[in-house]
Amino acid sequence: MPDDEGGAEHPEPADELSWRVNPGLGVLKAATAAFFLIAALVFRSDPAGFVIALVAAAALGGFALRDLLVPVRLAADPTGVTVASGFAGRRHLPWESVERIRVDERRRLGMRSQLLEIDTGDSLHLFSSYELSAAPAEVAELLEALRSRASRVA
Repeated sequence: MPDDEGGAEHPEPADELSWRVNPGLGVLKAATAAFFLIAALVFRSDPAGFVIALVAAAALGGFALRDLLVPVRLAADPTGVTVASGFAGRRHLPWESVERIRVDERRRLGMRSQLLEIDTGDSLHLFSSYELSAAPAEVAELLEALRSRASRVA
Protein backbone atom coordinates (compact mmCIF):
# COMPACT_ATOMS: atom_id res chain seq x y z
CA MET A 1 0.00 0.00 0.00
CA PRO A 2 1.42 3.43 -0.84
CA ASP A 3 2.19 5.79 2.00
CA ASP A 4 0.28 9.06 2.42
CA GLU A 5 3.03 11.12 0.78
CA GLY A 6 3.00 9.20 -2.49
CA GLY A 7 6.31 7.44 -1.80
CA ALA A 8 7.29 3.86 -2.33
CA GLU A 9 5.04 1.01 -1.36
CA HIS A 10 5.57 -0.65 2.01
CA PRO A 11 4.83 -4.37 2.03
CA GLU A 12 2.70 -5.78 4.81
CA PRO A 13 4.82 -7.56 7.41
CA ALA A 14 4.80 -11.33 7.43
CA ASP A 15 2.77 -13.09 10.12
CA GLU A 16 5.95 -14.25 11.86
CA LEU A 17 9.14 -12.22 12.03
CA SER A 18 12.41 -12.83 13.83
CA TRP A 19 15.72 -11.08 14.29
CA ARG A 20 18.92 -12.82 15.30
CA VAL A 21 22.50 -12.07 16.17
CA ASN A 22 24.84 -12.12 13.20
CA PRO A 23 26.70 -15.46 13.44
CA GLY A 24 29.93 -13.67 12.56
CA LEU A 25 29.76 -11.74 15.83
CA GLY A 26 29.54 -14.98 17.81
CA VAL A 27 32.57 -16.34 15.97
CA LEU A 28 34.46 -13.09 16.62
CA LYS A 29 33.60 -13.26 20.34
CA ALA A 30 34.71 -16.90 20.54
CA ALA A 31 37.97 -16.16 18.70
CA THR A 32 38.70 -13.21 20.97
CA ALA A 33 37.95 -15.37 24.02
CA ALA A 34 40.45 -17.94 22.71
CA PHE A 35 43.02 -15.17 22.24
CA PHE A 36 42.57 -14.03 25.85
CA LEU A 37 42.79 -17.63 27.05
CA ILE A 38 46.14 -17.98 25.27
CA ALA A 39 47.19 -14.63 26.76
CA ALA A 40 46.29 -15.96 30.22
CA LEU A 41 48.62 -18.90 29.64
CA VAL A 42 51.38 -16.55 28.49
CA PHE A 43 50.90 -14.33 31.57
CA ARG A 44 50.53 -17.17 34.07
CA SER A 45 53.67 -16.01 35.91
CA ASP A 46 52.13 -12.52 36.33
CA PRO A 47 49.10 -12.89 38.66
CA ALA A 48 47.43 -9.62 37.60
CA GLY A 49 47.85 -10.25 33.87
CA PHE A 50 46.71 -13.84 34.28
CA VAL A 51 43.53 -12.87 36.13
CA ILE A 52 42.67 -10.03 33.73
CA ALA A 53 43.14 -12.24 30.66
CA LEU A 54 41.21 -15.09 32.27
CA VAL A 55 38.28 -12.83 33.22
CA ALA A 56 38.20 -11.36 29.69
CA ALA A 57 38.26 -14.88 28.18
CA ALA A 58 35.44 -16.04 30.46
CA ALA A 59 33.27 -12.98 29.75
CA LEU A 60 33.70 -13.17 25.98
CA GLY A 61 33.24 -16.94 26.05
CA GLY A 62 29.99 -16.45 27.95
CA PHE A 63 28.72 -13.92 25.42
CA ALA A 64 29.70 -16.24 22.55
CA LEU A 65 27.88 -19.12 24.25
CA ARG A 66 24.74 -16.98 24.63
CA ASP A 67 24.89 -16.13 20.93
CA LEU A 68 25.03 -19.85 20.19
CA LEU A 69 22.24 -20.85 22.62
CA VAL A 70 19.84 -17.96 21.89
CA PRO A 71 20.63 -16.58 18.43
CA VAL A 72 17.08 -15.24 17.95
CA ARG A 73 16.85 -12.18 20.20
CA LEU A 74 13.42 -10.99 19.09
CA ALA A 75 10.49 -12.69 17.36
CA ALA A 76 7.02 -11.39 16.64
CA ASP A 77 3.75 -12.92 15.52
CA PRO A 78 0.07 -11.93 15.68
CA THR A 79 -0.08 -12.89 19.39
CA GLY A 80 2.84 -10.72 20.53
CA VAL A 81 6.61 -10.60 20.78
CA THR A 82 9.06 -13.12 22.19
CA VAL A 83 12.23 -11.65 23.66
CA ALA A 84 15.46 -13.20 24.86
CA SER A 85 15.41 -13.25 28.65
CA GLY A 86 18.22 -13.99 31.04
CA PHE A 87 21.19 -15.98 29.77
CA ALA A 88 19.38 -18.51 27.59
CA GLY A 89 15.66 -18.04 28.15
CA ARG A 90 12.80 -16.57 26.19
CA ARG A 91 9.74 -14.63 27.31
CA HIS A 92 6.53 -14.11 25.34
CA LEU A 93 4.87 -10.71 25.70
CA PRO A 94 1.30 -10.45 24.36
CA TRP A 95 0.60 -7.32 22.32
CA GLU A 96 -1.83 -6.14 25.03
CA SER A 97 1.05 -5.90 27.51
CA VAL A 98 3.29 -3.88 25.18
CA GLU A 99 2.75 -0.22 26.04
CA ARG A 100 5.27 1.31 23.68
CA ILE A 101 7.73 0.44 20.94
CA ARG A 102 10.23 3.16 20.16
CA VAL A 103 13.78 3.80 19.01
CA ASP A 104 16.12 5.64 21.35
CA GLU A 105 18.75 7.49 19.35
CA ARG A 106 21.74 9.18 20.96
CA ARG A 107 24.67 11.08 19.55
CA ARG A 108 27.87 11.30 21.53
CA LEU A 109 31.47 12.01 20.55
CA GLY A 110 30.59 12.02 16.86
CA MET A 111 28.95 8.61 17.02
CA ARG A 112 25.30 7.68 16.78
CA SER A 113 23.69 4.78 18.58
CA GLN A 114 20.17 3.41 18.29
CA LEU A 115 18.35 1.04 20.60
CA LEU A 116 14.97 -0.55 20.04
CA GLU A 117 12.89 -0.24 23.22
CA ILE A 118 9.93 -2.49 23.94
CA ASP A 119 8.22 -1.19 27.08
CA THR A 120 5.61 -3.25 28.92
CA GLY A 121 5.33 -0.94 31.91
CA ASP A 122 6.75 -3.66 34.16
CA SER A 123 9.85 -4.30 32.06
CA LEU A 124 11.90 -2.60 29.41
CA HIS A 125 13.58 -4.68 26.70
CA LEU A 126 16.45 -3.09 24.77
CA PHE A 127 17.94 -4.33 21.50
CA SER A 128 20.85 -2.94 19.53
CA SER A 129 21.47 -3.34 15.83
CA TYR A 130 24.12 -5.94 16.72
CA GLU A 131 21.51 -8.13 18.40
CA LEU A 132 18.96 -7.69 15.62
CA SER A 133 21.24 -7.69 12.55
CA ALA A 134 18.99 -4.86 11.35
CA ALA A 135 18.42 -1.18 11.99
CA PRO A 136 16.29 -0.69 15.12
CA ALA A 137 14.12 1.87 13.28
CA GLU A 138 13.24 -0.68 10.59
CA VAL A 139 12.44 -3.32 13.21
CA ALA A 140 10.25 -0.87 15.14
CA GLU A 141 8.33 -0.03 11.96
CA LEU A 142 7.71 -3.71 11.19
CA LEU A 143 6.67 -4.44 14.79
CA GLU A 144 4.21 -1.54 14.82
CA ALA A 145 2.73 -2.70 11.51
CA LEU A 146 2.34 -6.26 12.78
CA ARG A 147 0.89 -5.03 16.08
CA SER A 148 -1.59 -2.81 14.24
CA ARG A 149 -2.59 -5.63 11.92
CA ALA A 150 -2.99 -8.04 14.84
CA SER A 151 -5.24 -5.59 16.70
CA ARG A 152 -7.46 -5.15 13.61
CA VAL A 153 -7.88 -8.93 13.31
CA ALA A 154 -8.64 -9.41 17.01
